[in-house]
Amino acid sequence: MTPVELSRTVLHAVRCAVDQGELAVTVPERVQVTPPGPGGCGDYATNVALQLARPAGQPPLRVAEILRPHLATLDGVDDVVVTGPGFLNISLRPDVDPTADLVREIRHRGPAYGHGDALAGQVVTLRVPYDVRAEVVADALVRIVATQGGRAEVEHAEPVNLRPVPAPEDPAPLGPDAAQWALLHPAAHDRPRITADHLVQREANPLFRVRYAHARTRALTRNAARLGFTAEPCAVGNPELVGALADHPRILAAAAIHRAPDRLARHLVTVADAALPFLLTVLPRGDEKPSAAHRARLALAEAAGTVLAGGLSLLGIDAPDHL
Repeated sequence: MTPVELSRTVLHAVRCAVDQGELAVTVPERVQVTPPGPGGCGDYATNVALQLARPAGQPPLRVAEILRPHLATLDGVDDVVVTGPGFLNISLRPDVDPTADLVREIRHRGPAYGHGDALAGQVVTLRVPYDVRAEVVADALVRIVATQGGRAEVEHAEPVNLRPVPAPEDPAPLGPDAAQWALLHPAAHDRPRITADHLVQREANPLFRVRYAHARTRALTRNAARLGFTAEPCAVGNPELVGALADHPRILAAAAIHRAPDRLARHLVTVADAALPFLLTVLPRGDEKPSAAHRARLALAEAAGTVLAGGLSLLGIDAPDHL
C-alpha cells in the first residue's frame, strides 16, 4: 500500500464516519499521510483529525477516536493508535509491503512520481523584480507549480509578490548548475552564498552529495547488469530512505503551494543522505551470489535515483550518470 493509496483509505474512513452521522463535516479532497513523527508509531501517520476538528466542532482527540475504528477495519490496516493531540498512527498488516508498493509506484511513474493536483486548474502569478535570484526562483517555480496541475505566469510588475534576498554578487562564474543550486537551496529570506564551496566535490557540499548519490544509483544498475541481475521490488529494511521517498509528494506539493523551491532542494539532500550509506549494501561482495535481497536493494536504490534526478530537473540542474 503506497502513501497515496493509504491516503484514499483514510478518506474512506472519514466518509464512513460522515455517512453514519458521527461527524458533521465536508469530506476533504485529500489528506496527508507521512512517516510517523517523534512520539509516533506504526508505518504511517495522518493529522486528519486535527484538520477536521474545527469544522466538526469537536476536539481533535475526539475526532481521532471516532475515526480510529473505521480505519482499523479497512483492508490492509493492522492497527491504529492515537497519539499526541490527535494523530492517527497506522500499522499495516504484515502481509502488506509498503516498501515494495512504494518502489513499484516510483518505477511506474518515473520522473512524474510526486506530481499531484494540489493546484489543479489554478493560475499562479509571480510578480518579480529585475533580479537574477528572483528570476531563477520564478523559473524553477514554473516547473514545480506545473507538477501540481497549476500554471505559473511570471511578470515584472508591481506589487512584487516574490522577492527573495538578492545574491551578493554575480553567480555566473560558478557555472549553470552550481549557480542554480546556490540561488535555490537557501530559503527566500536567507542571503545566498556565492562561493567556490558549491564546486567542491566533497561530502561537505550538499549539491555534490545529491548528484553523487544519483550517479551512484546509475552505476549500481550498470554493475548489477554485469553481474547478471536486475531490480525487483520487495521488502527492504531501510526506514530512513523509504520514509524520505514516501515524503516526496508532500514536499513537492508544499514547494509549489508556498512558492518555495528551497524545500525541494533541502529534501533532495535528505534523500541523498539517507541513500548514500544504503548504496554500499546493494551489490554482492566477494564470492557472494546475487540474491532476492540484492534485487530488492537495487530496486530501492533505483527509486532513490529517480527521485533525485526528477528533483534536480525541476530545479534546472543536470543529474549526470557519471560523476
